[in-house]
Formats: sequence, structure tokens, C-alpha cells
Amino acid sequence: MRSLPRHPGPRVSGAVAAAAGAIAAVLLTTASAVVFAPAVTPAAAADGVPDQSFTIKDPRITESSGLAASRAHPGVYWTHNDSGYGPQIYAVDSRTGETVATLTLEGIGKPRDVEAISMGPDGNVYVGDIGDNLNGTWDHVWIYRFPEPKELKDATVRATQFTVKYADGPRDAESMMVDPKTGRVYIASKNEGGGGLYEGPAELTSSGTNTFRRIDDVPWVTDGAFSPDGKELVLRSYFSARAYAWQNGRLGKERRVSAPFQRQAESVTYTADGKALMFGTEGKESGVVRVDLDKDTGGSSSSGGNSSSGGGNSSSGGGGGAADGASGAGDGNQGNATLGAIIVIGGAALVFAFKRMRRKD
Repeated sequence: MRSLPRHPGPRVSGAVAAAAGAIAAVLLTTASAVVFAPAVTPAAAADGVPDQSFTIKDPRITESSGLAASRAHPGVYWTHNDSGYGPQIYAVDSRTGETVATLTLEGIGKPRDVEAISMGPDGNVYVGDIGDNLNGTWDHVWIYRFPEPKELKDATVRATQFTVKYADGPRDAESMMVDPKTGRVYIASKNEGGGGLYEGPAELTSSGTNTFRRIDDVPWVTDGAFSPDGKELVLRSYFSARAYAWQNGRLGKERRVSAPFQRQAESVTYTADGKALMFGTEGKESGVVRVDLDKDTGGSSSSGGNSSSGGGNSSSGGGGGAADGASGAGDGNQGNATLGAIIVIGGAALVFAFKRMRRKD
């Protein structure tokens, strides 16, 4: 690397000042979108009480990359690890954070990069082995489907494997959603400039290739979910979430949804009753944070990110770890830690901008 020429002293040009101002504006905008709240640990939810924020306690689940609310078992959420793990799917009870069933899939190949999970209207669970850490070089990916078990217990289940290709070539993706009304599968790809929303065939086939076709543009997203009534599609990224009206299989009016700041924001799903969103993250003892939706608008906009566990806090109902993947449950410094992280990122950005400008001098 070529050394930069030394200057006799620091010089802040107008361009640097302008860059600093722009970065500061971005930081303020980002900070305003982050859900800050004091950490409050609520009592464990009793049967019949709406799902609360919780911590995934299973030490085997270290890279929870997808989340789906069970339709057959109230309060239970299906999740899985990211790439490099076996064909295991976990059922986690939101009231305790404990795994209540581990399913091992058979009848499929070796999972490569499992990124998403979704419930279908047919009573099946859909698993998206759709990631591509090589930045879109695999010529095909897979979707696995199996019936949601009526009884929660450890079991080996036979799954159907579907081969997926994109009409416009390989793509990296982390988001797979099943329309709760039509059963059609959608995938959202990602890259630095955004991504695309891809529509699968009306019915998947296991005997051939399922071609997914691009129907719209979407921002960089790490997961997505349909509302239970099929009227809305939510897509999340690392720092935000957006809801789109869903009409006739196409994206409609867009609105911002409050999302918690998490270490590695990976997953989102609606609660089974459609009254809230549950946001997940990767990491050991990772947290799932509930964000209630505004009832006055039919659940299509955010109420400001207040979680049912107390004013938008992201601590677990079980109180056993860092619910947002960044701070311990019950740690009242969560907001300060997040703000500190933003300041550090902003400082680094300013330094980078300053160095770039000095290089041009």
C-alpha cells in the first residue's frame, strides 16, 4: 500500500466539513429509527397471554437465521441455524425460551446455507436453503417442505426437496416467504445495491426445476414475512423494516415499521394472531423481540416499537441472556450501549472520510 504524504498539520477542507455534516445527519436519522427502551424483565407469560420477547436458550442454536410462528402450537416458534449445520429444525417455546422439539429432516441432500423458514396455508413448514456466501455463484438452491407435527417431540421427519433457479441467473438471498392465502413462495434476493422480489410457480414441483422470476425491486433485506391475513408483507434489514401492502401478488404502498437495533438482525415473523412482529438475531442465547403493531390501522403500521415486555425493551421473558444479542437481559444500559455503537460507527466514518479527503490533497 502506498504511504500517504504527510501534512504539517491537520486541515479540514469545506468538502470534509460537508461530509461530516452529511454523516452526522445520517447518524441522527439512524438513531431516530432505533428502538431505545429501558430493559425490564417481565414475569413469564402464562397460557393464553400474548407471546412476549424471549431469549433462545438452547446452546445448539448459535446462528438463528429464520423464524416462523407455529400455527398448530400457540407460543411456539420454529427456527434453525445458518450455514454449516445439519438438517435440524427447532421448536422454541416463547414462554420459556426452551427448545421443546428438535426435528431432523431426512429425504434431502446436505443443507448448504439455510437462511429462512415460513409457514404455509397447507399446514406445512417451508425451509429456504437459499443463501449463497459466494455472492450468487451456485446455479441452484433448495427449498424443503414438511408437515408441521401435531405433537411436539424430537423426531425424524421426511421432507420434500425442491430445486430452485432464478430466471435471471444465480442470486444470494436470505428471505423466503409463503403467501398464507395462495401458498405461493417468494424469495427476496440481496446485494449491495438492493435486491429483487422473486415469484415462484403457482405450485412447486419436486420432479424438476422451479424457476423464480423477478417481479419487483426491494432494498437489502435479511428476512421477510407475510401477515397471517395475507394483506401485508414485511421485509427487514440490519437497521430497519418496511411493510408493503400486498395485493394480487404484488407490492403496494410502503411504510416504515419500527425495528429493534440488534447485533446481527437476521429474522422476522408475525405472531400467529397478527398483532405484533417478532424480530430475531444470531448469536449464543440470542433474543427475539416483540414489537406491537398499531391496532387502529389494522396492524399495518408500527406503534413506535413498544414490545409487550415493557416499553419496547428487548429483554427476555425468561431472563436468560441477551435478548437483542448485544446486552444482557435486565441490563438497563441497552440504549446507551446502542447509542455508543452508533457514535463509534459514526466516528469511524468521519475518520475514513477525513483520510479520503487528505489523500486527494
